[in-house]
Amino acid sequence: MTEINRIFDFPHYQLEKFNLEKAFTSKYNGKWESISTQEYINQYNKLSRGLLRLGVQPNEKIAVISTTNRTEWNILDMAVLQIGAQNVPIYPTISKEDYQYVLSHSEATYCFVSDETVLEKLNPIKGNTKLKAVYTFDDIAGEKSWKDVLNLGEDDSNQNEIETRKSNVKSDDLATLIYTSGTTGTPKGVMLSHKNLVSNVIDSSPRVPMENGKAKALSFLPVCHVFERMILYLYQFCGIEIYFAESIETISDNLKEIKPNVMTAVPRLYEKVYDKIIAKGTELTGIKKALFFWAVNLGLKFEPYGANGWWYEFKLKIARKLIFSKWKEGLGGNLGTLVSGSAALQPRLIRIFSAAEMPILEGYGLTETSPVISVNCPFNKGIKIGTVGRVIDNVEVKIADDGEILVKGNNVMMGYYKDPERTAQVISNGYFHTGDIGELSNDNFLKITDRKKDMFKTSGGKYVIPALLENEFKQSRFIEQIMVIGEGEKMPAALIQINFEFVEEWARRHNISNQNLIENPQLKERIQEEINEANKNFGKWEQIKKFEITPDVWTIDDGLLTPTMKMKRKAIKEKYSNLIEQIYRS
Repeated sequence: MTEINRIFDFPHYQLEKFNLEKAFTSKYNGKWESISTQEYINQYNKLSRGLLRLGVQPNEKIAVISTTNRTEWNILDMAVLQIGAQNVPIYPTISKEDYQYVLSHSEATYCFVSDETVLEKLNPIKGNTKLKAVYTFDDIAGEKSWKDVLNLGEDDSNQNEIETRKSNVKSDDLATLIYTSGTTGTPKGVMLSHKNLVSNVIDSSPRVPMENGKAKALSFLPVCHVFERMILYLYQFCGIEIYFAESIETISDNLKEIKPNVMTAVPRLYEKVYDKIIAKGTELTGIKKALFFWAVNLGLKFEPYGANGWWYEFKLKIARKLIFSKWKEGLGGNLGTLVSGSAALQPRLIRIFSAAEMPILEGYGLTETSPVISVNCPFNKGIKIGTVGRVIDNVEVKIADDGEILVKGNNVMMGYYKDPERTAQVISNGYFHTGDIGELSNDNFLKITDRKKDMFKTSGGKYVIPALLENEFKQSRFIEQIMVIGEGEKMPAALIQINFEFVEEWARRHNISNQNLIENPQLKERIQEEINEANKNFGKWEQIKKFEITPDVWTIDDGLLTPTMKMKRKAIKEKYSNLIEQIYRS
């Protein structure tokens, strides 16, 4: 059996152990098209041979920008890595200026892009970079196609050179540069080695609650993010068939078509799924509506491993048969595992989806840790709601005197590219300083309480932890995003972006005009009720005393959210400085 030391060893391991007929499946022109494990290996060997004929040298950087996950991305990834070059994935949603920064900083020589939307941003700035050529996955008139490079590799007479290059790649060698979207400052190029990612896959694999070689996964989180990328390597290692969703808008249809057993998502998506289900429930009438909300209220009290006793479990059985089975059916019928990462997940979502027999397994990690540090899993009483699970094998976590989570292990990055100073700021004595505050229990469960940088003191000297408050307030269906402010001020306050879709529906039901809705006193009163309710869970000094509603949606495109939907606090404060002024100075 192939020994796995480098990322490109995974496909060969899969071939020997599982030899899947459908290793990867993408949709083209309305039709699902699959490739087998063997075809996957053949294709990326061909692409490697083409890259060699383009003159790509070891340690050259090859960029890739794709608006959706697709089979081609994975073929390119392996083709680049096995010839000793490095893959530089770039978020498609960042600005053209950020494209230029990443391409220039990494000194990428070739770039592969998915479609015209990416090209529109790339073409104006590519002349300011070291790019020799751009190739597209989609067929676009007048542009070079990735198939041109594949065609260059048809002749296999240089395959021996590929084998030599492969044997020269060591596990400690750099595999990829992943530029963090960052909530502050310029993007940092995180250097991850083959060992970083391979160790993280293998050390996370005992937490996979599926039968290897017999499951399907739906992939749609951007693969340029280390979370989904490592998950795709994990699926390959476990012999799980990978299907790529067409887009975030088509997920619902794709779930029904594919009927996957597992998918990964960020909390925002699970929140939206839940809100849609609840919205459908509110449209019901009579006994159906009563039963629906009886099941929901029961689900919100869920505790793992039958901790609520036999009477609760008996009622849950009924709720699952009558109500929750329909939820599951709406998501394809086979989803048994949902995985969440990237940001804090509300405990109520874990409870309700677990009650519906689709447990969300919340994990924790950072780009710099390849990424997984800890994750909940169903085995060995491995789920504890309110935590991010037990620390995985071969990773050491300790809590510093100030509460910061420090991590040591083969998963910790090599450093920041061309930035030894920043690297030295976050790695000392082999420990990576995460910037997160947390607690570690005796049985190795990790709990995150806040971002070190985000905690602040009011003028009264009291500490406030924004993440705890924000997570509580976001349980309201009226609130899409909320940012707690108040550093150096007499009290905490909040900027709120309402859930426009829900609020407009609420306004219709209450015969309230949609004209200038955010200024409507009835809406403000209603949101104040939501805030008063959530405030009960906090001490007087940390309760939200005032709020303002922002007039527009916070998006990635306007620079208020990172590509993983985290708030850019500094940018939000700057954009809505007038509202902050109103809160504290009016």
